[in-house]
Amino acid sequence: MTETTIGLATREADAVGGVDIRIEDDASPIVRLIARTITDSLRADSSILPAGLSGAIAIRSHDTPQSATITIADGAIAVSGGVFVEPDLDVTVDLNQFFAPVGDPVGSSDFVAVAVALLSPPLPDWKTAAAGFWAATRSVPGIPDMLIAVIEGPEGLDQVVSGEGETQYVIAGPPELLAAIFTGAIDLLAALSTGLIGVRGTLAQLSVLVAASWKVRYDV
Repeated sequence: MTETTIGLATREADAVGGVDIRIEDDASPIVRLIARTITDSLRADSSILPAGLSGAIAIRSHDTPQSATITIADGAIAVSGGVFVEPDLDVTVDLNQFFAPVGDPVGSSDFVAVAVALLSPPLPDWKTAAAGFWAATRSVPGIPDMLIAVIEGPEGLDQVVSGEGETQYVIAGPPELLAAIFTGAIDLLAALSTGLIGVRGTLAQLSVLVAASWKVRYDV
């Protein structure tokens, strides 16, 4: 592509490290997921976006019809639903596995490293992630008074307790997977399907916790 512009049918979602991140007014889940992921990546390292870079990256889900376009131009990044331009890079990914590529990307190799950097934010420590999750979702209606996250580490069981009160929900698993859930990198239901995560609570609490995880995952 010789010229790339960011259309006006977007709104500013965030601004990190001097980079404006924009999404559509009525953004779809994949758009929100990508924009939130890019925001986390730039917060960790704002230098991952090369100066003067201009182009478009198409992101397609490997198992659903979802797709989106990341447009980079003039120091800003816009994420929009669908692919309606000829992208510089076209990549199919697993949305539930940290945007892992499925098959070989098609297009400019110059954009491969940029796409990987933008879609691969580092995970925080699981305890830090749990605290951030609780702070972001405490206002979700029906959420239990306490969230207890448990891991089995080299020195035995370890846990972090967020909140206080009579009702509680327990979620246990490997620290990296818990961090991924708490930061929205992995969908909670997808994580539960792996059998690596254990939960203790009522079905109603599980429903609320899923809603809370989506709030973090899709930044809504």
